[in-house]
Amino acid sequence: MKPALLALTFASLCAAQPAYQDRFLEVNGLRLHYLDWGSPTKPPFIMLHGISRVAHQFDHLAPHFAADYHVIAIDMRGHGDSAWSPEGAYVVEDYEKDLEAFIVKLDLRNVTLLGNSTGGRVVQVYAGLHPERVARIVVEDVGPERTNEIASAFTRQVENEANGWASEDELVAFLKKSNAKTPEPILRAYAHFASKPRDDGRIVWKRDPNLAKGFVPTELWRFVSQIKCPVIYILGGASRIVPPETQQKLKETLPQVQIVIMPGLGHYPDQEATADFLPIVDKFLAATNR
Repeated sequence: MKPALLALTFASLCAAQPAYQDRFLEVNGLRLHYLDWGSPTKPPFIMLHGISRVAHQFDHLAPHFAADYHVIAIDMRGHGDSAWSPEGAYVVEDYEKDLEAFIVKLDLRNVTLLGNSTGGRVVQVYAGLHPERVARIVVEDVGPERTNEIASAFTRQVENEANGWASEDELVAFLKKSNAKTPEPILRAYAHFASKPRDDGRIVWKRDPNLAKGFVPTELWRFVSQIKCPVIYILGGASRIVPPETQQKLKETLPQVQIVIMPGLGHYPDQEATADFLPIVDKFLAATNR
């Protein structure tokens, strides 16, 4: 798809759609920021972002679902406009405890969960621990395992990006280098909402540097094996995050699982090919509606 058409697709998804509201909720002693689309009378649909991302990660997706769902996107602890953990508590189970408290405080039931990257790990754990609350989960390009190679790569990223960028435009140009297939409007929204000016004027990420302490090798099969609801894993065909052997184990562990591979795409297929990603999710939601 040509860049102009990609931008048009992004604009059309957001135009004339229900606007979100910025809200805050205190859970586990931390003030979490979240974006709220739609009406509480509709079934809840919670979206969780990946490491170093923010709730605005879903600005191009949430309006699509807001007609039928009460869509909520959360800035996880240490990210965006949510509070940082004083103890540097950022393992997957810490994020899951926040999601657990969040859902209890809002008394949400029959919840649909969508998570990409680290957010996808969180929704897997939550669905395994709380099957009575979950209707279905959508997991984007992540499985139950995080290798040492993946964990150490983020630590290096935090170190390399510590000094920030001279301007938001420079940050966007930086993001383009490693996200060539993602439309610029999505990258600009990411750069805008996930960054802030430092005291010296340089642009830095809105994230706790201690996130790296929780981004460690991880194995979550004990939680995944307890998932009872329908689950779909949507994977980027060019990504190596969920290798074939893990896909096979998922099929053996979860008889109801669906695995869809989007050829040629990377770690965020929802951004790289939104127009192809949405029908996959729509079909899954329609087939699992209860």
